[in-house]
Amino acid sequence: MSGIGWIGRLKSGLSKSTAKLTGGIAGIFTKRKLDGAALADLEDLLIAADLGPATAARLTANLAATRFDKEIGEAEIRAALADDIAAILEPVARPMAIDRAHGPHVVLVVGVNGSGKTTTIGKLAQHYRDEGFSVMLAAGDTFRAAAVAQLQIWGERAGCRVIAGKPGGDAAGLAYEALETARAERADILLIDTAGRLQNQADLMAGLQKINRVIKKLDPGAPHDCILVLDATVGQNAHSQVEIFGKAVAVSGLVLTKLDGSARGGVLVALAEKFALPIHAVGVGESAADLRPFDARAYARDLMGLPD
Repeated sequence: MSGIGWIGRLKSGLSKSTAKLTGGIAGIFTKRKLDGAALADLEDLLIAADLGPATAARLTANLAATRFDKEIGEAEIRAALADDIAAILEPVARPMAIDRAHGPHVVLVVGVNGSGKTTTIGKLAQHYRDEGFSVMLAAGDTFRAAAVAQLQIWGERAGCRVIAGKPGGDAAGLAYEALETARAERADILLIDTAGRLQNQADLMAGLQKINRVIKKLDPGAPHDCILVLDATVGQNAHSQVEIFGKAVAVSGLVLTKLDGSARGGVLVALAEKFALPIHAVGVGESAADLRPFDARAYARDLMGLPD
């Protein structure tokens, strides 16, 4: 899939978020000075678009510092906001670095059920296979037969072996077996799926912590990455998910999915501001090609309806 195709999908995916922001900005800044009332209206708009109170306050303060009490149009406002948003996002726009020396590089993938976690693992498997890595998958969400079946389909597509166990079996034991197998077969990468039942946070945390403990018996450095997959449509609830999973495991990076179905694309900016975790990739569709490394500048400009 060409780069132009991906850019088009990103623009299309962010269209709901873009329309919400650009329409609101146009309504505020029609032949109007950047006075206190305009700044307050803009801050409210940014909060409503899920950029969060802290980010909204930072962005409006930056505008006030250079343009307060001046006539300003909505195009200038959008350009200035895009620059400031890109500055927030650039430090966290980092792809996951795979180290073959780990033999294998173990990636624990966590997230609530319905976030697109299993699909994301399949897409990552395809991506790394295309990059020339040998990849193995572990179906660690043993409580959901659909998740195991889904992972096996992705494994077949990508040409990756999938280690699966009995329904309802011990996920930590399965992860241990998968790591043993991946080491024996000299796989470069092991991607481990996990359960994501938030109804009982104590059980969820205990299960994830057990996986961590067990695989460390084979490799004290594992997992080498722990990726949290977030559904963009949940908006500000993404913050609590980062906090909940962060208590259970050392989350090292984020993947944001379902941007094509969300008017809450601003939440990614709020997450970057609050947690400063690397954002490895964003998803704007169902195919493997629709999950791509995160580009801060393109995202910021698309969010504000500006050409790349």
